[in-house]
This record gives sequence, structure tokens and C-alpha cells, in this order.
Amino acid sequence: MNEKIENLLKEERKFPPSKELTENANATSSWYEDADKNRLEFWQKQALTRISWYKEPKEVLDDSNPPFFKWFKDGELNLSYNCLDRHLETDSDRVAFYWEGEPGDTQEITYQDLYERVCKLSNALKQLGVQKGDRVAIYLGMTPEIVVSMLACARIGAVHSVVFGGFSSEALADRINDAKAKTVITADGAWRRGDIVPLKNNVDGSLDLTDYVENVIVVKRTEQEINMDDGRDHWYHEITEKQSSKCEPEVMNAEDLLYILYTSGTTAKPKGIVHTQAGYLTGVTTTHHEVFDVKEDDIYWCAADCGWVTGHSYIVYGPLANKATSVMYEGAPNAPDEKRLWSIIEKYKVNIFYTAPTAIRAFMKWGVEHPQAHDLSSLRILGTVGEPINPEAWMWYHENIGGENCAIVDTWWQTETGSIMISPLPGVTSTKPGSACGPLPGIESVIIDNDGNEVGKGEGGFLAIKSPWPSMLRTVYGDDKRYIDTYWSQHEGLYFAGDGAKYDEEGYIWLLGRVDDVMNISGHRISTAEVESALVSHNAVAEAAVIGRSDEITGEAIAAFVSLIGTEEGNEDLIAELRQHVSDKIGPIAKPKSIVITADLPKTRSGKIMRRLLKDISEERKLGDVTTLANADIVSELQTRASDSDDE
Repeated sequence: MNEKIENLLKEERKFPPSKELTENANATSSWYEDADKNRLEFWQKQALTRISWYKEPKEVLDDSNPPFFKWFKDGELNLSYNCLDRHLETDSDRVAFYWEGEPGDTQEITYQDLYERVCKLSNALKQLGVQKGDRVAIYLGMTPEIVVSMLACARIGAVHSVVFGGFSSEALADRINDAKAKTVITADGAWRRGDIVPLKNNVDGSLDLTDYVENVIVVKRTEQEINMDDGRDHWYHEITEKQSSKCEPEVMNAEDLLYILYTSGTTAKPKGIVHTQAGYLTGVTTTHHEVFDVKEDDIYWCAADCGWVTGHSYIVYGPLANKATSVMYEGAPNAPDEKRLWSIIEKYKVNIFYTAPTAIRAFMKWGVEHPQAHDLSSLRILGTVGEPINPEAWMWYHENIGGENCAIVDTWWQTETGSIMISPLPGVTSTKPGSACGPLPGIESVIIDNDGNEVGKGEGGFLAIKSPWPSMLRTVYGDDKRYIDTYWSQHEGLYFAGDGAKYDEEGYIWLLGRVDDVMNISGHRISTAEVESALVSHNAVAEAAVIGRSDEITGEAIAAFVSLIGTEEGNEDLIAELRQHVSDKIGPIAKPKSIVITADLPKTRSGKIMRRLLKDISEERKLGDVTTLANADIVSELQTRASDSDDE
């Protein structure tokens, strides 16, 4: 049918890089030229120059069994060694992290400190019987121990699976069971807006739903009372303090598993995205150095959470392998007040700041007086990640945070891609507010229509990647078929990203969000099916439909439409109960902002729920022809109920 996405919005504003930025930039236009001449040689050069190898690879890419590509497969290395050991001879006293807790406590952690902490935990894990290839679930807040835990797993060849600390016991259990994790690293709790997130209690709840876990290591953070099971539960400080501060890193093959990170798909079951060693490290070290233009003396801050891929790639592996000095913050951006982030930037003289458009829109809502009260003149590079940024938020960021002097890198990538794929390069690219600009060197992106044909300038369609790249996912854990079906089945030889995109008249790329039923809530991808399943698991609910509707702060907000069982009556108490039920089942991030209780849901004659119509109703758009519905009479009632519903 050759269907294309319409090119609606136009953006005329353009910002060329400053002369000073261009003269001093890590990247140059020749980087693109080198990649265009020979893409594989380009990636080989990055791998050999940015990574310390035990055995250098001779083969760059094995594409004999697509889409199961292998990069640098005859190479041997260790990522913990690359992030720590190799820096110690010359930079042992260099700060790896300035860490700040939400209550205000701080730590200054050097590369030597981090190395010793990692070695001690590595030895403790080995003492508990964790071996190469074993899976370890990490369920922590943003404390130094989350970085230590990831690197300790990498050091001994264990596969880490970090689970975002906002997920519920049930969601944690699902991930433990899928990975068959035998060890969990957690904390008594984590601080969030002055409250304690009960991490250990959640772990205890998850263990009622799994038989795999043998040991739980518990960091003492909030010091509230928790249950400690003799023989199974171990205090982190007790089990590590008696260990040696040296641990030989395991020699790993380039294609050995590094981590599994679960992301929601279009079904209720999360997908375990698999990343391996050398290709992943090549991607994150290269992009961290070039996209963020990181200099030797820079202070870098990626304000993400290690529970998501951004934290993996641009808090842990990329920056540490590049010997960067980073800021790491535990808590909420407005705890205790809306000045917290800006005070941190001022305090540590941050040069590079990387955050999500959701956060930027929240900053806008809080008011310019908060950043204006602080000296942000140290900033040189600003980044955005997680979702497309609307042009006006980009401009606000540019003017009020960057003082009109900072380069902005609007980055597109995914859990699946491992590293940044589309982004401007500081000093090279002229940027446009709201556009991710174009693919990075070595990346071959295309925008296609429904038939797989490439669209031209000024046209829109679906984003795809034409050729393999080093940091790409290798499969879905335990489910090769799902890997093929999800990412490679739409059009032969193309990786299907699942995002809509368009070219403007100059060929700049504009991302348009998801084209499937995955919502993007504050930069977090959440399946509608998961939220619907959680709602229907409530004993009052017969049927549920969930959509993402536009929201000025979070980008999208979760809107739910629910029909009840039998004679159940809907009221405000039940709506509050349903919101909490979803939060308990999945986590607070998935709590619907609005819930409309209705006698029925709009359906086609074949019984399919018309979610697109619900989205139009929720956003108060003009509706098209509804006469083809099996129950067209329900539409006006839904419109009334939706307009009368209160947001949380």
C-alpha cells in the first residue's frame, strides 16, 4: 500500500557549531568519510584503538548466519579490566565518580577505590558460588554499589541483569525467572523524594514467586528494619570487607554474554535483550567520546538510572572505559526542591549534562528562576535521550540551561542498539531544534514505507537500519524466534526499529515515536499489554484498553479505559484502587494518569478494541466515521466520561 507518514511540522531554525567548538572537537567530518570508505575498517580501528585486548581480533564481522551477527569473535578481553585496571598505572587517584545521595551525603570515588570495591565484591560473589555464565539480578537504587555490582559481574564473567528499582516484586520475579538468576544484589531501601523505596521487602516478595535464587546480598543504605534470612541473605559490607582487594579478571571471548536487560514489548512478557562484550564496548566508548566531546578534565553527568540502558552505556561502561570523571546522583531532581540539579551542576562544575526531554519539560514547568539562581557557566555540551524532544523544549534547554553557548546533542538509540545511533556531532553538525539530525559514522539508517521502499526528503515512514553494527543486540534471551520476529521479519535484511521517522527537506531526521503499542512514559518504554494485564487481574475488571496520550510533562501519559464485571459499580475509590493495583503489579511508573470506567469499549465487528479511537477521545480530537463499529452508541458516552475524568 506504500503508506507514508505525513511530514507536518516545519523547523526553520538552525544552529551551526561555534568556531571554538569546531577547532577543539573530538570528532571531525573526516570521521564520516572514513566510515563511508570502508565501514568495517572504521569499526575495526575503533575496536583496536579504544579497547585493551588479551587477544586482538583478526575477524571484524561474521555475517554468515544473519541476523545472528558476531563482531570481533576471535578476540579476548575483559570489560572490568578495560574500565578499571588499565587506568591505575597513571590515573589511580583520578576521580571516577562524585556521588551524591538524596539526603546530601557524598562520596568521592577514585579509580583505585572503585577497583578495590569491585575486586572485593567479585571475590564475595565467587565465594557464594557464582561462576562464569551465571546470571545475577541487581535491584538497587543509584548508589555506588550498583556500578560496583555490574563491574564485579563483568570481572568474573557472570551475566548481570539490572532491574529498575521502581519495579514491583512481581515484575522483578518475572525477570529473575526468565534469566534463571541464582543471586540477587539489593539494598534495604533507596531514597526517593524523602521516602524509602522498600527494595529488600520487594525482593522478599519476589522470592515467593521464584525457586532460582540461592543468595541475596543486601547493601545497608536506609537502615530501616528488614527481614534477613539466615543462610540466604548476606549483608554487603560484611561479606565484602573480609575479601581481598585483588581479583584476576576472567578472560572473556568477544561474543560471551555481558548482560541481559529487560524491555517491554508488544506482549505482556518483557524481552530480555542480550548484549555481548567487545562489540558493545566498541560502540559505547566510541560514541561517548565523540558525541559528548569528552575532554581529559571534563566533569560529565548522565542523569539517568542504571536500571535502564542509558545508565549501562553512558554512566558505567562508556565513561569508565574512557577514563572519565562523572557525577552520579541518587535521588529525584526536585528533592528537596527544584534547585537540586542546578546546585549539583554548580557544585561540581559539570561540563556535560545528559538528561531526558521529560525532565526538561518538568524544568520548564518549575520555572526559570531555579536554574537562574545558579552558575551554570561550566556547561559546554547538553544532551537529550529517551524520546523525541519537541522544538520548544529544545529551545528552552538551549537558552536557559545552555545560556545559548552549548552544543545540544539530541540522541536516538534503543536498549536494543546498545549505543547511540543517530545524533549530531559537536563541532561538525549544524543542529535543528527537535531533530536528531543524522546517523553517526558507521551506522546506515533508512526511513522506509510499508513496502520497504526508502522514502525521500520531506517524507516520513518507519526507521530501519540497513547493516549490522557492533553494539547491536545479539538475540532475545532464550528466544531466538522472538528476536527474528520482532526485529527482522518486517523487511528482509533490515533491522526494524519500531519508530516512526521523517526526513525534512534538507534530509535531517525527525523521530516521531513508537509505531507499535509500546508507550513512552518519561523516556521509559512500557507495553500497553502489560498494563492491561495488570488491570484485568483485578477482581472487579472485565476488560481494559490502555493507550498513551500526549502529556506536556512526560511526553505520553497512560490513559486506561475499563469495563467492570457484572454489577460492579465504578467510583473514585475504585479508580484509586485500580491505580494502586497497577503500581503494585508493575511499578509506580506504570500507574495510569487517568482511568475511565465504561460499560463497554469501542470494538470492530470482529471484536478488536479500537485503541486509536480511544486515543482520539482521550486527546479530544475530532472523530472520524464510527458507524462501522459494532457498538457505535458507546462513543458519545465515552467522550463524556473522558472529559469528566480527573487526572491523578
